[in-house]
Amino acid sequence: MSAAKPSTEASALPILYRDTTEASAFHDAVWGRVFNERRDTSRSPKAVVLASSASHIKAAVQLANEQGCRVSVRSGGHSWAAWSVRQEAILIDLGNYQGVWYDEKTHVVSCTPSSTGRIVNGFLKEKGRMFAGGHCPDVGLGVSSCRAVWAGIARYEQLAACENWGWACENIASIEVVTADGEELTCSETENSDLFWAARGSGPGLPTADPDMEIVCVSKCNQDTGAIEIVAGFTVFKQTKEEAEAALRPIHDGRPADPAVDNAYVANDEDVPSVLEAAFTTLPSKKAFALYFSMNPTSRRPLPDMALSMQSDHYFALYTVWEDAADDERCTAWVYDVMRDVERRSVGSYLGDADFRHRRTKYWSDAHGKKLMDVRRKWDPRGTVCGYLDVGDQSGVEGLKNEFEWS
Repeated sequence: MSAAKPSTEASALPILYRDTTEASAFHDAVWGRVFNERRDTSRSPKAVVLASSASHIKAAVQLANEQGCRVSVRSGGHSWAAWSVRQEAILIDLGNYQGVWYDEKTHVVSCTPSSTGRIVNGFLKEKGRMFAGGHCPDVGLGVSSCRAVWAGIARYEQLAACENWGWACENIASIEVVTADGEELTCSETENSDLFWAARGSGPGLPTADPDMEIVCVSKCNQDTGAIEIVAGFTVFKQTKEEAEAALRPIHDGRPADPAVDNAYVANDEDVPSVLEAAFTTLPSKKAFALYFSMNPTSRRPLPDMALSMQSDHYFALYTVWEDAADDERCTAWVYDVMRDVERRSVGSYLGDADFRHRRTKYWSDAHGKKLMDVRRKWDPRGTVCGYLDVGDQSGVEGLKNEFEWS
C-alpha cells in the first residue's frame, strides 16, 4: 500500500453537546461544512461528533442507541437541504477522518468517505490514475457511492464523463460500515451483498455509517478509444499565490448561490423539444438556466446489480437563481409549474439534486425501490440512522414511497 490507513485505535469521543457547548461554536460545528447558505436553522442535532477514526463512528452509534436517539452522517456532499442536519440526532461529522491508500497490483484505491475528489485525485496523480467522482473537487467521495454521483455528470462542467465511465458508484469495490446496532462489517458482492447493493444508489437512506470504501480507479486518459482529449483551464500570472487566487476568484464565484433546483429524466419516446419548451423559453430571471443533456448511449447499456436504477436517454435540470427576496414566491412557483408538466412525461429524477421536502417523485425502478426499503428495514428496524429528509422528517423506517406527486 502507498499510504497508511487511518488509526482504528479507540480514543476519547470528540463530542460537542448542544446544551454544554458555546452557541457559536456549536452552530459552526453543525453548519460550518454545509455548502448551501439557504439553511433551515430550526433543525438542530443534540450533539456533534467530530470523528477522526472508525472507533469514533462506532462509539457514536452505540451512544445513540444508549440515549434512544438517531444518528446522521456527514461525509461532505452538496445536498441542497443539508440532509445531515437532523433534529435531536447525533451528527457524526467525518471531516476530520481522512485517509487514502493504494494497491499497486489491483489499482484499487481505498479512502475514507470524507476524502474529497481533490484529495483522492491529487494522491492518484502521482500514480497516473484517477477516479471520476462528482465534478466539484470538495465533495467527499462517500457521496459518490451512496448518492450515486454521476461520474462527472453531477453538474454541467463534466457531463461527457458519464458517457465515458458511467456512474461513479459502479466502481465501488467494497465498503466498510457500522450498522445501526454498532457492528462493523465489510460489504461487497460476496459479503453482506444486500448492503453493498443498497450503498450504490440509496442516497442518504443507507442504514449504516461508513468508515471506509474501496474504489477502482482508472488511467487519466481514455485508453479504449485513443481519442484526443481537451481540458479547459485558466492561467494567471501574479507575484504571489494569494494574488493569483484573488484574480481567479470571479471564476469560482461566478455561480450565484442559493438556486431553486429540480430535475427529471424525460421518457425515451417523448418529443423532448415540446416537453422542455416552457422550461427554456420562460425562465423567470436572468440568472436562471435550464440544462438538457443526452445520456445515450450510456442510458441504453445494462446497469450492474445495484440500487441505482433510474436513467433515461434525456436528462433535464433547472437551476433557478434570483437575488431579490420579493421574487421568492414567483420563482419557486415557476419551478413547480414547469416540473409538474415535465414529470407527466418523465420516468423519474436524479436523487443527488433532490429535495424530498418539496416534491415527491421516483428515484428508482419499482422493484429496486421496494428492495431498497426492505434492506433499510432489515438492517435498521428502529430507524436509528437518519434516512430521507422529507416534509417534517417523517419518512423514518418506511423510507420514500418512490412514486410521482403529479400523475
